Amino acid sequence: MITERDFLTLLQTCGNSKHLNQIQTQVITHGFQHNHNIIPKILSLSFTLLFQPQHSKLWFDIFLSSNKYPRPTPNSVSWNVMFKGYTNAGLYRRTLDLFDDMRKRDVEPNRYTFTFLLKSCAKIGDIRKGEKIQCISVKTGFQSNMFVGTALIDVYSVCGLQKFARKVFDEMPVKNIVAWTAILSAYLLGGDLVSARDVFDCVIDRDIVVWNTMVSGYLKSGELEMAQQLFVQMPHKDLICWNTMLQGYANNGHDVEVCVKFFNEMPERNVFSWNGLIAGYIAHGQFSQALHVFSQMLREPNITPSEATIVMVLSACSKLGSLDLGMWVHVYAYGNEFRSNLNVGNGLIDMYSKCGNVNAALVIFHGMEFKDVVSWNAIIGGLAMHGFGTEALDMFSQMSSNIQGVKPDGITFVGILSACTHMGFVEQGFRYLNLMVEHYNILPWIEHYGCIVDLLGRSGLAEEALHFIQTMPMEPDQIMWSSLVAACFNRGNVNLAEMATKEILKFQPDEAANHVALSNVYGYVGRWKNVAETKLNMRQKSSGKKLPGCSLIELNWEVAEFYSGDFRHSQTEEIYKMLVTLNGCLKKHNTNDY
Repeated sequence: MITERDFLTLLQTCGNSKHLNQIQTQVITHGFQHNHNIIPKILSLSFTLLFQPQHSKLWFDIFLSSNKYPRPTPNSVSWNVMFKGYTNAGLYRRTLDLFDDMRKRDVEPNRYTFTFLLKSCAKIGDIRKGEKIQCISVKTGFQSNMFVGTALIDVYSVCGLQKFARKVFDEMPVKNIVAWTAILSAYLLGGDLVSARDVFDCVIDRDIVVWNTMVSGYLKSGELEMAQQLFVQMPHKDLICWNTMLQGYANNGHDVEVCVKFFNEMPERNVFSWNGLIAGYIAHGQFSQALHVFSQMLREPNITPSEATIVMVLSACSKLGSLDLGMWVHVYAYGNEFRSNLNVGNGLIDMYSKCGNVNAALVIFHGMEFKDVVSWNAIIGGLAMHGFGTEALDMFSQMSSNIQGVKPDGITFVGILSACTHMGFVEQGFRYLNLMVEHYNILPWIEHYGCIVDLLGRSGLAEEALHFIQTMPMEPDQIMWSSLVAACFNRGNVNLAEMATKEILKFQPDEAANHVALSNVYGYVGRWKNVAETKLNMRQKSSGKKLPGCSLIELNWEVAEFYSGDFRHSQTEEIYKMLVTLNGCLKKHNTNDY
């Protein structure tokens, strides 16, 4: 006869989903599905091993339906397991809804209950629910609890109510280092560096977390010098501190060479250190160097690239248009347990789309078990970018009816309106703009209005585009006026082109390229004198200089950049000798001299 102790022992040693499923079957077979000691263990393992919150909820509902008691009311332990599971899974609304059910069943919460509930409120910024839960904590005598108080501080700080957070802190009878860190973080989140530093100075026994929190606060506010001073003063520095400073150098527009120097000075490094250096190169637009660091990272013993590494490297490949390297990263990711990773999948869709392989992007997209709004945005944007406007609109229709409940956002509609622009769908473009506002309650961005201006311009409706610009609720940007100038070309609308060019020059008065489109319009209508005057003006603006053309060639994990007339490459002599040889071969075959 299997006893409760036997099941508890089995659950204690359970390490995989198959084993758990077998135990669950035996629990039901032997009638232990309502046991107050066994069920919490099953619920916890269902969250951690099966990653299926709905499976845990099914077991919890079975537990609630017990016929053994007049009113089945599992103790707070079972409820807390559900709260913890939902919270860790990011299902914050479900956590709060489940608490309402708990109260209806007259189950008494404890301090752990309030911690999970308040964390959920903080994550979604629901101050009303947070205040309601605070009132309940007061009635049940848990507001003075240190853990509950700390969670309340987080709720108020996330909602921008630092004064209330401070009030909760001041009323706490006992304050540990976690509470001090919470109020310090509250002020930093509100951008109040002065109050944050006052709190920091009041902490007597500062641990490394407090030091690192203050340093991070300075870095996020752009106070790099203050962060450096505090970093130097730290009595003990762990790897997290070093990584924090490295990321600060990378994110604050500092010279990337400073990041490299700091990286080389680090006493030890982990994957986050390498990620910080890669991020630094990407932030400075040095994508080839980012890929080079990644190749070095792969040769390091005991360093395994993380999800963030793969996503950043795919981003670098996208920026360079490096399809071959992107495909290599794809193979590496799938061979190293990233096949089902959502963010990696999104990065692959983006990389293949921007490198021109839309079919590969579609294969990745359709192969993803779960898709978030980023997934849909990436594929819609990729299709629109390459002229597959109809397919992009069809994809949006699928998104609107998907069973996973993913809602479109502003980026989604940038892709949709871009698709309409490429296809010349004027009526549909305005319909989607209205849908975005009226159905999804999304306020238009400058990018949305820009797409409409471009759509009207490409459709030969330059006057309508001007009217749209003039009636917008925000000031037009340079891109809109440039679209309008381009729209004037086919119609030969010189007056409108001149007016739009004047607006463009307000943004970049010394940029010679801004005169090119106007010159083309003059040429289209045969006003060659104006063409000559415009080109003369261009030469004067640019001082006779023209940006050199650039070519990119990838070889052995390196992407080499070549500029017209460039002699900086280490193998310049050999390169030019080869060009002379190739030019000679072309002449022999009656090919135009390059």
